[in-house]
Amino acid sequence: MTPTELDDALDAMAKAAGDDAGKLPGLITVETDHWVQVLSGVRATCSALHDGLRHRGIVIHVGSAQETKVLTRAEAGERGEPHRDLKSRD
Repeated sequence: MTPTELDDALDAMAKAAGDDAGKLPGLITVETDHWVQVLSGVRATCSALHDGLRHRGIVIHVGSAQETKVLTRAEAGERGEPHRDLKSRD
């Protein structure tokens, strides 16, 4: 997944969710090597430690046991909290 594909996936998920908040983007998981080699170029921010690393308002978890994908809020559960609205592309 490239940074553009990630943004496309986030936008498609948000559009498909409609009024169902559980289907909105809730967590981005990224395998460590994929983060280092490909996705580290996304505009990720961390405004406070309790907020964690985020891209367009969505939490990012990076780890060797992670699979690179986007989870809905329902799938992510507490791992994506606090959930935020998806920010527009910069």
